[in-house]
Amino acid sequence: MATATLTSKGQITIPVGVRNDLKVETGDRVEFIQIAPGRYEFVAVTHSINELKGMFGKPAKTVSVEDMNNAIVQRGASAR
Repeated sequence: MATATLTSKGQITIPVGVRNDLKVETGDRVEFIQIAPGRYEFVAVTHSINELKGMFGKPAKTVSVEDMNNAIVQRGASAR
């Protein structure tokens, strides 16, 4: 288990093993996401969401917003 000590300025040094696992370097951003009261997840934010573009290829069939809305209405009606 990796541990760190909080300084009087509210800073911590991320242990080298954790930095290596997260692939973070100087200047990279991280987020603290609350997953429960008093519990946080530490996540590296090193990649832009734009990097996901094209990851899954072209869809076999395009769907209009109207078709999506109709599907939502039908699914909602069947759930009642």
